[in-house]
Amino acid sequence: MAATPSVNLEPVVIVDAANVVGSRPDGWWRDRRAANIRLRDELGEVALLGFDSEPPPCEVVMVVEGHARGIDSTSTVAVVSAPASGDDTIVEIVATQPHRKRIVVTSDRELIGRVHALGAKTVGPRTVY
Repeated sequence: MAATPSVNLEPVVIVDAANVVGSRPDGWWRDRRAANIRLRDELGEVALLGFDSEPPPCEVVMVVEGHARGIDSTSTVAVVSAPASGDDTIVEIVATQPHRKRIVVTSDRELIGRVHALGAKTVGPRTVY
């Protein structure tokens, strides 16, 4: 009998960090890196408490770009530094996990269309703050 590959059934919450940080009028433009670190730290609760009607645990992936590249992951939030376009990296993450529930946090209309075409759900930035 062949072994069945393990499938992660936890929902994955993929956060468009640039879009979420940019939606907050909190002075993020003065220190983009620090603003992304604050977001990462706030997202830790999502993994532990659940998200958008999804019970815990949830895997949380935060995609960063530009000056925020190189931010470390935490035990609850995986930080992915996009080599170029953050949107392209998010689409790649969504595409590689077709058997999981994927929730993308963004208000970017083009990105929303791209991930919806792959079967992902989207929610706006206000769901994480």
